[in-house]
Amino acid sequence: MLVFIISGLVILAYCSQASNERTYQEVVWAVCGKLTGVLCEVAIAVYTFGTCIAFLIIIGDQQDKIIAVMAKEPEGASSSPWYTDRKFTISLTAFLFILPLSIPREIGFQKYASFLSVVGTWYVTAIIIIKYIWPDKEMRPGDILTRPASWMAVFNAMPTICFGFQCHVSSVPVFNSMRRPEIKTWGGVVTAAMVIALAVYMGTGICGFLTFGAAVDPDVLRSYPSEDVAVAVARAFIILSVLTSYPILHFCGRAVVEGLWLRYKGMPVEEDVGRERRRRVLQTLVWFLLTLLLALFIPDIGKVISVIGGLAACFIFIFPGLCLIQAKLSEMEEVKPASWWALVSYGVLLVTLGAFIFGQTTANAIFVDLLA
Repeated sequence: MLVFIISGLVILAYCSQASNERTYQEVVWAVCGKLTGVLCEVAIAVYTFGTCIAFLIIIGDQQDKIIAVMAKEPEGASSSPWYTDRKFTISLTAFLFILPLSIPREIGFQKYASFLSVVGTWYVTAIIIIKYIWPDKEMRPGDILTRPASWMAVFNAMPTICFGFQCHVSSVPVFNSMRRPEIKTWGGVVTAAMVIALAVYMGTGICGFLTFGAAVDPDVLRSYPSEDVAVAVARAFIILSVLTSYPILHFCGRAVVEGLWLRYKGMPVEEDVGRERRRRVLQTLVWFLLTLLLALFIPDIGKVISVIGGLAACFIFIFPGLCLIQAKLSEMEEVKPASWWALVSYGVLLVTLGAFIFGQTTANAIFVDLLA
């Protein structure tokens, strides 16, 4: 999976240079045409919307445990004060912090929180590994499954992997912001970044599962006792990371919605500056309230990730594959070298893999719930 994921990032950088475009959706528009470009923009809007819901659920998961310690509530208490209710705490945090951060037109100030977010991610992984090596006495693992129920069950992990490694939408502007945007340098950068992410995910996933076995919560930090101070700090880091990540994802989604609206109305951006602020505030409020409402009534983050993970496969595999195919087909050479056919075949492979993951995820989301 990692080989395909990294190659998708390199393909996008190549197509960005060839088309002289600086965002993901603009590259797809320029290389693949109007229809694919519109589908890409709609997919980005839906994906960022779903991810914002997941972020709010994560905030609720971590706050539940932190508030239980602060309120000195026993684990599994049946009744609690209204101000510790999950719906209230998520709403309060969202209105106080996320909404004000989401309204501004630019998000350059968010860069100052990036360092803390990275440190927090490493801290969470370190704590989970340490807790596995030196577990607390009260933590007993459930059944440790050593193999899936069937070989098809292996593919159920793919949407989650895609969700975890999807950085492709923001990769194009990052590539163009490099001092010297070169494909070779970019390949080294994304390979190093993906290997670091792989180490974090494997440390967290493997040690978290071996600590709790089949009883592990989809949000692994919820499996640890509320009163554990080291884990409480990890929860605080996760909340901080999510508080700064929501506005960034919302910004990407809002930009796509704004572009679709202006294109539909036939209004150039530079001629519609006077109404921009009113539209931006309205779009932000509608987006914020809808994601908050859905997060309050979808308590399981696994359900959200399983759905939007399929869309992540589109950004990782399908659109880069289509861009590679179109870029190669546009070359006017009469005699195609072997490398040309190899690249076109690789593009077809990416599209096929992405379509398989997206189709499987969509089928699970529709039919599994219906059968249940």
